Amino acid sequence: MTYHGKIQRDEPHDGANALQLAMRATRPAFLTAIIFGFFINLFGLAGPIYMLQVYDRVLTSRNLATLVALTLIVGFIYATTATLEALRAKLLIRSGVLFDQTARADVFRAVQKASVLQPSARHAQCLKDIDTIREFYTGSGLLACCDIPWVPIYLAAAFFLNPLYGILAVAAGLITFSLAAANEWLTRRSLDQASRSAHVATTRAISTFRNAEVLQAMGMTESLRLRWAGDHEAALNWQSLASDHSSVVISATRFTRMFLQSLVLGLGAYLVIQRQVTPGMMIAASIIVGKALSPVEIAIGQWKQFTATREARRRLTGLLQHAPPAPAVLKLPDPRGRITFENVGAHAPGRHTPILSNVTLDIPAGAVFGLVGPSAAGKSSLLRVMTGVWPPSSGTVRLDGSELSHWNPDDLGHNIGYLPQDVELFPGTVGENISRFAPDADAKEIIAAAEIAGVHEMIQQLADGYNTQIGEGGHALSGGQRQLIGLARALYGLPAFVVLDEPDSSLDSLGERALLQAIATLKRVGRSVVIVSHKQNILSLADFIAVMHAGRIHAVGPREQIVNALLENRVVAIPDTGRGRVQPVSAA
Repeated sequence: MTYHGKIQRDEPHDGANALQLAMRATRPAFLTAIIFGFFINLFGLAGPIYMLQVYDRVLTSRNLATLVALTLIVGFIYATTATLEALRAKLLIRSGVLFDQTARADVFRAVQKASVLQPSARHAQCLKDIDTIREFYTGSGLLACCDIPWVPIYLAAAFFLNPLYGILAVAAGLITFSLAAANEWLTRRSLDQASRSAHVATTRAISTFRNAEVLQAMGMTESLRLRWAGDHEAALNWQSLASDHSSVVISATRFTRMFLQSLVLGLGAYLVIQRQVTPGMMIAASIIVGKALSPVEIAIGQWKQFTATREARRRLTGLLQHAPPAPAVLKLPDPRGRITFENVGAHAPGRHTPILSNVTLDIPAGAVFGLVGPSAAGKSSLLRVMTGVWPPSSGTVRLDGSELSHWNPDDLGHNIGYLPQDVELFPGTVGENISRFAPDADAKEIIAAAEIAGVHEMIQQLADGYNTQIGEGGHALSGGQRQLIGLARALYGLPAFVVLDEPDSSLDSLGERALLQAIATLKRVGRSVVIVSHKQNILSLADFIAVMHAGRIHAVGPREQIVNALLENRVVAIPDTGRGRVQPVSAA
């Protein structure tokens, strides 16, 4: 069924658990469904009573008027029951959608945050967990929860007709529940192992096909296929083991259900012969016992959904505890672009070895700042801390005097332009990628960013210009085109400071010329620019240069002094210029 309600823009729930808020929002609907369930199950007694009256009164009295009256009454009750069931189903569907709308914004943000703090593909599973819980709300599993409280009432009715009916119903319920518990106990470990193996196989397959060209060029396809086949085979083996155990229990459950149907009628016939019940009571008892066991059978049939929902809720709770939403902060004025580091240390998410140690920098607003150093010196890590992607493990990073944690993440992101080494574009149009998929994107600003990046003419040559669909990851474009579009994205809206990590790695001479012009434009309009590069023509635009080594600032100062020191291969202390805080050169 398709939901046609109005979809509203999601807002974060500051400092709150989104899962608890979603549960709280749907609680009135759940309580209403329980009330509806009361009347539905109450009216469910109309069938047995109708049968009892027909067999014990109408057939003996041959009174057609009584039969017509009883039939009209039971027909009205059935119609009312059907209406209540339809309303309850629609109510639960709406509550499932409400749960989704209430939780999804914070869960999405938590997945993104957790993916940065602890990179793992499993975090994205939590987005599916929202669907799992929503489907539980709209499925028969929740309906069984509403109906189970009526099981004792139906059992009491069975005992009232004859104690043997009640004993039979209780015994059947216990046997059925025991078989379901046995099925869960026998298959849980195997299914968990199958799920893990299937996830590993799928993750490796996705990674493999993402690098399909390398596989083909270097003859790695067969080797990685065998690796994937091993993981896939493990998943199949665990799944087969679980199915073997489950098939025995399912057969026993089916036998119990079929034999019970005959046993109820057989017991009824015996009691009629013994004159302990009437034929009408026999038919009514068979219906009542069936209704008493129906919620139990439905709950057992939905056991996997129950367990899946339980696991989904556990994962969502853990995710929201690990990556809670950012607290509400006062909106700060747009920054001018001064960035300061004070004794900053940092390590990669999930690792304890520090990558940055005791970094102190003061980048003036409007300055172009170059960052050089050997591989693994910590340059990219410094940029990640500078842009708020990684939180510092010690010290503070400030933008215009305010710590990065004092900024609303979205407001901070709007004032940052970031071009990483590996440019990742997203499915959508070229224009949408440049505008960062802003819902209120300004076409003039999109074109302006492209022109500053020197990519406007190239975009015009594409099949549909700015409306060209670039595909998954932007692989329909060349590496240089992706890098220039990534540069335009970083420049969209002329943010206060722009961070460029090896921005020339995939550019040809024309692309480098466009990059140089873009940096010159940013410098002219007073934007702060931080560049990681080793090319002299790019560093020639820098006002200051810092040299990094082993996660520390080795030297920092005006461009001319640092370049001369590097050319002469000297290790000296660069004097303070008065504009930027100077880090003495360490012999280490």
